Order: sequence, then structure tokens, then C-alpha cells
Amino acid sequence: MAGKSISKTLVWILMGLLILGLGGFGVSNLSGNVRSVGAVGESEITINEYARALENQINAYSAQLGAPVSFAQAQQAGIDASVLSQLVSVTALEEETRRLGISIGDANLREQITRIPAFQGIDGSFDREAYRFALDRAGMNEGDFEADLRAQQASTLLQNAVIAGVHAPEAYTDTLLRFLAEERDITWAVLDRDDLQTGLPVPSEEDLQAYHDANPAEFTTPQIKRLTYAWLTPEMIIDTVEVEESALRAAYDERIEEYRQPERRLVERLAFADTAAADAALARITGGETSFEAVVEERGLELADIDLGDVRQIDLDGAGDAVFAASAGDIVGPLDSPIGPALFRINAVLAAQETSFEDAQPELRDELAADRARRVIDAQIESVDDLLAGGATIEDLSAETEMQLGQIDWHEGVSDDIAAYDSFRVAAASITAEDYPDVAQLEDSGIFAMRLDEVVPPALLPLEEVREQAEEAWRLQAVEEALNTQVQAQATELKSGTTFEELGMTPQAATGLNRRGSQADVPPELADTVFGMAKGDVELIQGGGRVFVLRLDDIRQPDQSDEELTTLRQSIAEQNANSVAQDLYQILAADIRSRVGISVNQQALNAVHANFQ
Repeated sequence: MAGKSISKTLVWILMGLLILGLGGFGVSNLSGNVRSVGAVGESEITINEYARALENQINAYSAQLGAPVSFAQAQQAGIDASVLSQLVSVTALEEETRRLGISIGDANLREQITRIPAFQGIDGSFDREAYRFALDRAGMNEGDFEADLRAQQASTLLQNAVIAGVHAPEAYTDTLLRFLAEERDITWAVLDRDDLQTGLPVPSEEDLQAYHDANPAEFTTPQIKRLTYAWLTPEMIIDTVEVEESALRAAYDERIEEYRQPERRLVERLAFADTAAADAALARITGGETSFEAVVEERGLELADIDLGDVRQIDLDGAGDAVFAASAGDIVGPLDSPIGPALFRINAVLAAQETSFEDAQPELRDELAADRARRVIDAQIESVDDLLAGGATIEDLSAETEMQLGQIDWHEGVSDDIAAYDSFRVAAASITAEDYPDVAQLEDSGIFAMRLDEVVPPALLPLEEVREQAEEAWRLQAVEEALNTQVQAQATELKSGTTFEELGMTPQAATGLNRRGSQADVPPELADTVFGMAKGDVELIQGGGRVFVLRLDDIRQPDQSDEELTTLRQSIAEQNANSVAQDLYQILAADIRSRVGISVNQQALNAVHANFQ
């Protein structure tokens, strides 16, 4: 069963690459005299195969970042190299199956093809015309496609033979389970400068200089990229966009249900098997014997199960008249409903609301103007790109278009103005002095282009410029050291059995700590320390001008009968087995590559990359 599951998964992934991933990139334009970007032995990696895989990975990276990614950025992230490496591994398996003569046979090949949805007609059966049409759109013929599918299925058989039956060792799984599920009970107290038995320390000039010298990273400026940019966002031009009244009225009419809302009720509906049962329940409620909530609970329900939300009279069919004649807090019924006789409780009355066209006009205008502003900017991308290609500078863009000029000293952590956009920060992080300015999009459909003017290296600021910062940092450190010295003897007493209260400390406690997640009431400073302690140990942890006095009270091993831990153990075993299987797969692919050799056609790779520029 495991082998079949792996096989099906790989088939659909491959079909996604071969058929579903073809939209948006002109792979047919890449067909020429050169057919492949490389080969493993005698098995080729075709140009179209590489182009499709590369596009899919760039699209996935763009979705991950939430902004379009240029090919230069994709290269900077190593996506092209990763795609080629993955294809080499897949092709290595295909080469080995070819060498061994492994094949799935015509009957199995036919079954795989007829099960692909893209090749089926409206009745769900295989449609040869749909088959031909899909392959034609993909720039493939039947022979090439079937040869590819045959090779991929054969390599799946080989892969399954290598990884089938892989299991994680029991001892390894048990060790990881203990590591993740062991529980700790702790007690701790927090001491700060108010707990010092001596006065607050006062630094001398020598103290400050020594601290400054010993901690240069705290007083060193980050590397700064001095950038000049031009940008244009919908917000910048929204006030200049004309919106006709006819368009506003059309938008108002389309959303008339939003602007004209009838009276509504917040209603709960509790249905019964018959009218007699509903009457009996209502009598108990109105007679004060029970409450509506208690009746709901008796039925094995929760209030969320019977909540209808806000409803209009028409939504309640025959029950609407009675419900809308009642007031907030009333319970009415039994009334007919689609699920039987029911009691209805009215929780609130929402008055009818009507927003006139005049009142809705500002909101509608902002929305329509913003949409048109986005389209105006989108229409300018090509012309701005042409200006840059013709040698225009960033300053020229500001002079010849509506784009606004700006400058920024950017480094990690700067997020003001244009740096508030993720896409700008990604581009700023990767830009170099050799990069040619091009147009990129912002998350709100704005555009920008930028130039790196200067890289300002990190610089250590002299003590005179950071004296106040140095004094505060020195004082925090001095307080921590003084507190640590003060409580050393008390820590020994705690370990011997003295309580926190007896030492004048205010303790806090937590039970059931484990490595699977933190507890909200436990300071994060304690997490890294507690799991390295033995039962009864006491540790002093310094940080932020405070000292934590921590004692480990108990260690409990996982309860093997716990259902949650049983599920966790199974998950650990499966993850470890998958990891071992993947390692075996990579070892096999590496062995094949070393035996048959790899060739890469850099000229063909460059040709594919040129289509992404």
C-alpha cells in the first residue's frame, strides 16, 4: 500500500508539471535546434521541462513572499540551481530504469493516461480529442508525452523498491518521544534592582570605556545601503482620477442589498421531535423551572449549535411573522421550521438600515478611484521600462512620469515609507551596484525602481556619542552581577530544602513544562535552562537587569498510555521513516550520477533564463 501511495503522489506531481503548469510561460518558443539543458547518461533534461519547473518554483517563491519576484531575485535565492539539481536527481532514476530495462508495460501506461482529468470528457471517460488538445497546448506530441510518462512511472518503481519497508528504529523513536514529552515542574522567583541590598552602582569613566571596548557590537551601526528610488502608488494619484457619476450609480445598484438592509433579528432556534415536546420545554422555561440554556444543554447541544446569526423575516419562512413580532429576550414557539417544531429565542433587534446614494458616494468613489488608479499605474509599467532601457536615470523617471523621487538609508529593520513594503525590502536586500534599474511592483499595485548609490560599512560609534546608552547597559549588567553575588548563598539553601518564602522571595510555579511548546506564564529566559537541569537543581539566570532564581522540582517521564502521546509517537516514527527513505533516494541518485556522468549545456540554460528576464 505504501508503494502505491508513493506512486500515485509522484504521478500527479509529474502531471502537474507536464500539463497544469504550462500556463503563463511560452515554453513552445524555446523549441529549436537545442533540445536539452543537460543529461544524466543518455537521459536528457529537456529545455521545456526545465523551463516549466523553473517557472513553477519562481511562482511558488513569489506566493511565499507575497510579492512578484524577478528572475534576478530568484537567481539570488538559488532557485535556478535548485530546480536543475532536482531535475538531475529525477533524470538519474530514469537513466537507471532505462539501463536496467524496467518498464510499466502498455496496459499500465494506458490506465495512467486515461485517469488524468485533463484528458477526460464531460462524462468523466477518456476523450482522445481532449488528449490531443491538451498535449498540443503543452507543445508536446503523443509519442513524447507517453515516453516521458513511461520513464517516470518506471523510475517510480525503482524508487519504491529502494524505500519500501523503511522503518525508524524503535529505540530512536522512543528516545525522541522522551525528549519531546518529558515534563518538568519548576518554581522560580525574579529579583531586580529593587531587591538589591546595596545601593545602585554608579559607573566611572573607566567603567564605561571598558564596557564600550568589550561590547563593540552594541555600539556599531549596521551596514547601510544608500538608495535613490522613484515610486508611484495608487494613493498618490487617487485624487486626480476622474470617476463618472454613472459609474458610481452602477456600483451603488450592484451593492443595493448592502446599502438597504431590512430589519433583522439575532435568533437562536431549538428544534424538537414533536410539538408536544416543544410545548413542555417552553412551559418549564416560562414557569421558572429551568432556563433556555439548560434545555439546550439537556439536548446535548451548545448555544453555538442553534445560533442562526442575524436573519431577515423572509429567512424564517412561516416562523418569520411571530419572531419579528417579538421583542429582544422573548422566546416564541413552537413554530414550524425545516427541522421540525422549534422554539426561537430573540437575542437582539437590528433596526432596518438604508444608506442613500449621496451618503454612499464618498466610499464608492474611493473604491472606484483606487481601482482605476491601479489600472493607470499598470498601464505605465511598459513605458517606464522602456525609459530605463533607453538609458533614463531614476531622476529622469521623476521628471518624465508621475513617479516621485526619494532617497533612503536602508538596512535590516528599517520599515518606514517605501520600506514598509515587503517587496521593496526584498529588493533592497539583494541589490548591488552592478544591478540595472528595472521596474518592480509593490503589494498595493504600485511600482518602483531604484539605484544603489553607496554602501556605508558598519562603524563603531565613539563613547561620546553613545554615552547614555553605554551607561544604561553598564548599569543593567552591574545590577545583574550584584544580584547574582547576593543570592549565591540563598541558592545553596534552596537546594538544601529551604523554601523561597523563608528566604524572603515571592515564588511562582509551573507544572507540566515540555519541549513541545512554551507556557504563557513562564518567562522565556527559563526555557533553555530548565531542560538541562537535574531534579532539585537551582540555577541563577541573568538578563535584562534581573536575576531569575530557578529550581527544578520534578521530572516526569511520558505516560505511554496517553492517547495524545501515542499519536505523537506514530508521527515521530513516520517522519523518521520518511527522512531515512529520502536519504536512501538521494544516495541512489548520487550513485547513479557518479556512474553514468552528468552533462550541462550552459548555452541552453542561458537561453531559457533569457526568456525570464
